[in-house]
Amino acid sequence: MLETLIYQKDNGVGKITLNRPKVFNAFNVKMNQELTSILNEVSKDSEVRAVLIFGEGKAFCSGQDLNDRSDSDMENISLGESVRKRYNPMIQAITSMEKPVIAAVGGVAAGAGCSLALACDMRIISDKAKFVEAFIRIGLVPDSGSSYFLPRLVGFGRAMELLMTGRDIQAEEAVQIGLANRLVPHDQLEEESVQFAEKLAQAPTKALGLTKRALYKSMDVGLDEALEYEAYMQEIAGKTEDFQEGVHAFIEKRTPRFQGR
Repeated sequence: MLETLIYQKDNGVGKITLNRPKVFNAFNVKMNQELTSILNEVSKDSEVRAVLIFGEGKAFCSGQDLNDRSDSDMENISLGESVRKRYNPMIQAITSMEKPVIAAVGGVAAGAGCSLALACDMRIISDKAKFVEAFIRIGLVPDSGSSYFLPRLVGFGRAMELLMTGRDIQAEEAVQIGLANRLVPHDQLEEESVQFAEKLAQAPTKALGLTKRALYKSMDVGLDEALEYEAYMQEIAGKTEDFQEGVHAFIEKRTPRFQGR
């Protein structure tokens, strides 16, 4: 029984809703644990071919719940160990999942909540969305992957500015600088996001996963190694049932019916 999340599965889409709206979906220990667990679960579920992450209420996720710790906890806790045990596995579960993961952001995504959105493969946002790399506001450094994802999305100089100032990034700017993929009216966010995820769920899932692996690989290697890795991934993709279906559908001039195998 989930306490901090709502999980639904329909039409090949696993929809995860962060469900602590009274605290703007801030992370406590339980939510970290449940989110990591459900991400690992959907990764293994062959019926789920795309994943959506939402936030219940006015926020996507406001980061760490600072009221979740007493003053004595703040003095004695190891923040490094907290990041390693609570946040890093959650981010790694998203990036290692060989399925598309989409964040649907309809409010503030701050601190680790911003990092969570950036770790997703794509971001669909509403006109009420706002991103805040808020770590610097309380004298901390970016964690949960922000220092990795942000410069790769918006460039080094802009990432440095956003991380060092912690200023608000409103919805239109987020799309303009490449932080988000698509901007939709707030009252259409869920419908548009679900439709997009369902479209991806009908795509050749294995090829999507291999594409995701290739993109991550390409960010950290030279051209020659990237080319070789593409050839390696293509060898795998060429042995899938979906490749055979794609070729047959092309020859027969019909829409392919991919099964994710």
